Amino acid sequence: MERIITAPDPTEYDEFFNSYITNANTDDLLSALAASEEYIVNFMLSLKEQQLKHRYQPGKWSIKEMLVHMADTERIFAYRALCFARNDKTELPGFDENAYAEHSKADERPITSILAEYAAARQSTIEQFKAFDDEMLSHAGIASGRKVSVRALGFAILGHEIHHLNIIRQRYLV
Repeated sequence: MERIITAPDPTEYDEFFNSYITNANTDDLLSALAASEEYIVNFMLSLKEQQLKHRYQPGKWSIKEMLVHMADTERIFAYRALCFARNDKTELPGFDENAYAEHSKADERPITSILAEYAAARQSTIEQFKAFDDEMLSHAGIASGRKVSVRALGFAILGHEIHHLNIIRQRYLV
C-alpha cells in the first residue's frame, strides 16, 4: 500500500505558508507531487522557446527562470524538511530568490536540461517524503524566522509550484 501524507493542520505552520498550503488543495501529497511533475514536464514541452524566454514586464523572470526557481525552492524546502525531520533545532536562514534567478542562466539552457533537473529534484523530494514516518512529519523548526513542520513544507513545495503556474497562465500566456 502506498503511503498517504495528508494536509497539515494550520497549527503546524506560520501564516506566511498559508497561501501555498491552501494552493496544494490535496490530501495525498505524494500522488499530487508525482502528478504535478508529469503535468509540468508536459506543459513546458508544449511551449515554444520564445514563450519560455518571454517576460511580461522588464525585470520579471522568464518562464525558464521561473521553472529553475521552482526547482531551487523545492530543494531548499526539502533540505529544511530533512533538517527538521532529523530533529535538528538549528534555525535555518532565508534565501534571496531574486539573486538565485539572476544567476541561474536559465535562458541559456535548453528546456530539456532544465526539466531533467526539475524532475530529479522532484523525484528526490518524493523519495525523501516517503521515508518520513508520522513522527518525522510532525517535527517542526524555524526557517526564515517562521515556524513550519516537515509535513507543511511538503505541501508548501506543491503549493509554491501551483502559485507560479497560476502566474504563468495569468501573465505569460495571455
